[in-house]
Amino acid sequence: MLLAGVCFIVPAAAVTLVFAWMCVRYGALPQAQALLYGIKPVIIAVVAQALWGLIRTAVKDKFLAALTLAAACASVLGVNELLVLVGAGILAILARESARRDAGRLAAVALPVGLSVPVAGAALGGAVLFGSGYVLLAFLQATLVDRWHWLSQSQLLDAVAAGQMTPGPVFTTATFIGYLLGGLPGAALATIRIFLPSFAFVAVSGAMIPRLRRSPAAGAFLDGVNAASLALMFVVTLMLARSPITDRTTGVLAATSALLLIRYRVSSAWLVLGGGLIGLRSTVDFLPLRFFALPAK
Repeated sequence: MLLAGVCFIVPAAAVTLVFAWMCVRYGALPQAQALLYGIKPVIIAVVAQALWGLIRTAVKDKFLAALTLAAACASVLGVNELLVLVGAGILAILARESARRDAGRLAAVALPVGLSVPVAGAALGGAVLFGSGYVLLAFLQATLVDRWHWLSQSQLLDAVAAGQMTPGPVFTTATFIGYLLGGLPGAALATIRIFLPSFAFVAVSGAMIPRLRRSPAAGAFLDGVNAASLALMFVVTLMLARSPITDRTTGVLAATSALLLIRYRVSSAWLVLGGGLIGLRSTVDFLPLRFFALPAK
């Protein structure tokens, strides 16, 4: 398991690390800024596509739809993300007739375990994220941007773009952020801390999985947590979109990318490349690029 995990993570983390180094060294250049101007709206569309696909599979009934809406409202009002996830899971248990006998027992276990997860940086994200790696964005926005002010929203979106453009899991976003905050040691530590909880969970959960699969309470809890995680993704996507979508060009680029991803299933790699080329039109006098670019207001 360890060897497979290392082979899966290290190549993607290494490529992300190179992106981080290039961003730190060359990010202030006009050409780099132009590239990111075109790429960031596409990344917002990629996240929106992931969210749309998850909503279609995870929101199975009216109750889960209402729970998703309630979790989104709680997030907007500033309720802690971990409390939103655990609370949604407990509410889902209580709402399921077949799980009522187990509700008190599972709630008593789930709440203290969830609240005991460390709230520092990548360890928190790695310990509580499931359903989609994009839920990581909600924790990064709440902790590193809003609470601790270690990153700007633009830097967070740079990290998301790097994680999306590289092969492998989106969790390598943590590698980029670690390098920005602490150089090579920071990148290594952030990468280890974001993935270590997942390895630990897989190692200790083997005997638990068959029992969890047979438990209506556990199924209801996970349904509720998945619904809440989608709500967190939705809220943070709206927050992140305010930074790159600033004019007509970026708005059209994001909307067009979302349409191509969701309706026609165009590869995100081609859209990222196209977005970068359109962004470069601001510094490169190249007629085909000017043809596809819209004038900004």
